[in-house]
Amino acid sequence: MKKILILLLLLISGIGVIASDMVIESKTQTYSDSEKKIKLDGGVKVKIDNLTVQSPRADVSVRRNNKLDTATFYDKPYALEINANKKREVKANILQVSLINKVVRAEGETQSVITEGNTPIIIINADVQEYDTNSSVMVATGSVTMKYKDIDTYSDKAVIIADEKGGVKKIDLIGNARVKQEQNESEGNHFVYNPVTEEMSVSGNTKTIAYSDDGKKLTIHSDYQQFKKNQNSYVGSGHVKIWYDDYYAQGPKVSVFPDAKTNKPNEVYFIGRSKIVQNDRDIIADKIKMTMNPKDFQAEGNVRSIIHNIDTKNEGNL
Repeated sequence: MKKILILLLLLISGIGVIASDMVIESKTQTYSDSEKKIKLDGGVKVKIDNLTVQSPRADVSVRRNNKLDTATFYDKPYALEINANKKREVKANILQVSLINKVVRAEGETQSVITEGNTPIIIINADVQEYDTNSSVMVATGSVTMKYKDIDTYSDKAVIIADEKGGVKKIDLIGNARVKQEQNESEGNHFVYNPVTEEMSVSGNTKTIAYSDDGKKLTIHSDYQQFKKNQNSYVGSGHVKIWYDDYYAQGPKVSVFPDAKTNKPNEVYFIGRSKIVQNDRDIIADKIKMTMNPKDFQAEGNVRSIIHNIDTKNEGNL
């Protein structure tokens, strides 16, 4: 995507950086001195090397010093670049390029797609997408959905930072964010994902639903959570609460590890003064370990048990 947008800036501004032929096609091309705009109308097609931009109409605003300012493509423009087995596409109702600030803004039903071979690597849909070619930062706002490899996300806003090779370096999801990966789902106010280390953190009213090897649901609530994909492990802190089958547990910090064979969540470790509740029994301790298969728990350190609803009547007393 970065290369598409940079090339688009170069070809529209007419800067002779790339030694290539540039072809601009349209039914009509006019210049309005009063509006200070170059207008292209009817089957607008701009092509340079392996990049093609198409639009029913477009215009380019001109500054007083006759320098090109902003290029705007209307009526669902489409940008396509094919390079070896990679394809990059940008779609929107309007595509606007600031030739001064080198910022590209797509508005209305926007979609960005990067495909390798026949497999889409990343797909981003949003109301608005804005890309700064100087900082390699894309900001998507308004009902943002994104599919990155096996991860599906939703958020009010997403910030995607690219590395020097155009790959994804960091993903931020902000506001009403949800992430789904295989069967597991998480939600919170702010997600940060590192595609290189495959580590994800989430803060603010977080909730994760994972499944054990027997298919039962494990629900984790906390202020903050961190997930490591290569270990399939979770760390939660701050008002941690966990539900599993007839277990309920709470504490300041928890770590969840998978079974070595199934790679499904199986061992839960609470650290700090914690409590586990099963039926009418409360167990309070400094450390608590829960296992899902076999279903069991162990408590250590100043252990205290509370049994509720004990029948103290002495029936049959004389």
